[in-house]
Amino acid sequence: LVVQFLGEAVLMTFLSLTVALALVSMLLPAFNQLTGKQISLDPTPEWIGTLLVLCVATGVISGSYPAFYLSGLQPVSMFQGRVKNAFSELLARKGLVVFQFAISLFLIVAVVVVHRQLHFIQSKNLGYDKSNVLYLEKEGAAQQNPEAFLAALRKIPGVLNASAIQQSVVQNASGASPYGVDWPGKTEKDLINFNIRAVDYDLIETLDIPFREGRSFSRAFGAEERNIIFNETAIRAMGLNDPVGKSVRLWGEEKTIIGVVRDFHLASLHEPIAPMVFTYRPQNTALIMAKIQAGQEQATIGRLKQFYQRYNPGCVFDFRFLDEDYQALYVSENRVSTLSRYFAGLAILISCLGLFGLATFTAGQRSKEIGIRKVLGASVAGITRMLAADFLRLVVLAIVIASPLAWWAMRHWLGEFAYHIDLQPWMFAGAAAAAIGIALLTVGVQSARAALVNPVEVLRKE
Repeated sequence: LVVQFLGEAVLMTFLSLTVALALVSMLLPAFNQLTGKQISLDPTPEWIGTLLVLCVATGVISGSYPAFYLSGLQPVSMFQGRVKNAFSELLARKGLVVFQFAISLFLIVAVVVVHRQLHFIQSKNLGYDKSNVLYLEKEGAAQQNPEAFLAALRKIPGVLNASAIQQSVVQNASGASPYGVDWPGKTEKDLINFNIRAVDYDLIETLDIPFREGRSFSRAFGAEERNIIFNETAIRAMGLNDPVGKSVRLWGEEKTIIGVVRDFHLASLHEPIAPMVFTYRPQNTALIMAKIQAGQEQATIGRLKQFYQRYNPGCVFDFRFLDEDYQALYVSENRVSTLSRYFAGLAILISCLGLFGLATFTAGQRSKEIGIRKVLGASVAGITRMLAADFLRLVVLAIVIASPLAWWAMRHWLGEFAYHIDLQPWMFAGAAAAAIGIALLTVGVQSARAALVNPVEVLRKE
């Protein structure tokens, strides 16, 4: 009997392995595209040996319960109905159902939280307008005579504004050590890393960054090389009151603060807003940025390409959109969101199969009880509720176990963002309601089938 049970379990595992390899072969290209990996199904002797060992081990472990427990039962006790299996029922059947639904609930909460955080990221006001802003590297004639290039660029139909910047704003790279900026009242303990961007005229206007006070760099004021603009975080970090008009030193050069822009996000929301410095140094800029009119993107890009090839012969018109760079900051989060949906669906499916199997087994075990209840006048609805209530207790237990674990894990994940959503009770209540609904749908069908069986069919053998 032991050999028979173990052999059946190992055979079932080998059949499952065959199906799994076929599914992996079919789904691997889509998985690689989703995750950005290049995983290949390349069998080697070590790989095959590992699979076989895992397959045999899985079969032995899964078949050990019927092989060693059921085969050791006394036939007389089995025929007389004196077999007590409370522990095995609790651990091997109900315990697995609770575990499966706990995993499902955990993943449902994860899907909701990740989706809400990504929506928060996409909809949050970053403090500047990244839509329809494209940029390209300075080269050729654009590098040799940038002012003329930008002036001609602004005249192209569909181009709303254009300027130049040292590096993309979607990049939180420190441009000065804590010792690069000096201001009135600075002490040795004031160690602030500033993000510095050398810009040309109209850069702040091109990105539509609002001012808290002061003004932007402007041709109307002549030379602006000795002027500087900070963001609000930098002003707070330096502790300056009424900063406009005050003098600071950048790398030893005297600068006058002419404006303070509102805080805007550099890099991703994983990091807090950093102190920011704009300095007018067009000779240090490396990127041309252009704001184009919404709804005319393709036509405007076509005109830009023709203009660029005419103005910069021999150079390739290679551009990127600013919002594409912003989306690239959250590639891993988008992958987590997509993968969590797939895994949640798979976990729910496995949980439903486990619960359906337990419902079928329980209905068979209690078939005589159901028949007697029907003879005594119990309704189909009453019996269905009675059977479903037993399984709902398992789901509620899974909810109690999974909810604090999901709260802890999602709180830890959200903690990686400097700006994130708050965990709300409805997220867990919604996941619990979904789990209960799935359980009722799974169990209700089987319970109703058991309740509809003619009592004569199950009692006539007594």
